[in-house]
Amino acid sequence: MFAAENGLKSDPRLQGISEAIRVVPHFPKQGLNSSLVFFFGVWLFNYFCCCGCCLTGIMFQDITTLLLDHKAFKDTVDIFVDRYRGMNISVVAGVEARGFVFGPAIALAIGAKFVPLRKPRKLPGEVISEAYELEYGTDCLEIHVGAVQSGERAIVIDDLVATGGTLSAAIRLLERVGAEVIECACVIGVREVKGQCRLNGKPLYILVEPRQIDNCC
Repeated sequence: MFAAENGLKSDPRLQGISEAIRVVPHFPKQGLNSSLVFFFGVWLFNYFCCCGCCLTGIMFQDITTLLLDHKAFKDTVDIFVDRYRGMNISVVAGVEARGFVFGPAIALAIGAKFVPLRKPRKLPGEVISEAYELEYGTDCLEIHVGAVQSGERAIVIDDLVATGGTLSAAIRLLERVGAEVIECACVIGVREVKGQCRLNGKPLYILVEPRQIDNCC
């Protein structure tokens, strides 16, 4: 569900958040490190293809400008905090890497712990892994053994959802260690998920749609 369709229809904070996100056409440029292109390219290319703006290239949603805007950044965190405060959430799980930007602030404000869900070989302790498929191959999320206790109530935070593959893996991983996943939350959600209220049976909460720019070709 989108925040504007769930009680925040006239909330000016949503427009401010959207406007603080910079749109960078055709990024990453051809010739950049392939792992960097893959890291950003799947959801960017998917968004690009569905927006009808251009036929080739990528429309990059740059959240670094949101982070530079104190009010917009605070409003983003505050909306999530207002939603999850009082829901007895004890775990805020952030998906690497941009889930690490928003997750800790939300966790501190609602009195929960922050649990990073990391890519392979990034966590030093014993881990549990969950693989998932991407358009260009496979990837994996890992969590430290003992980071989450059975029965804990969790939310999953990331910056953007396109196909939902990464969030689905995060849900499966948390459920494997006994957590009850209450909801997934993202700052940006592409149009394909606008009518998708649930993910792996779990609610999906999104603040804004990706920004578009005119005459990007």
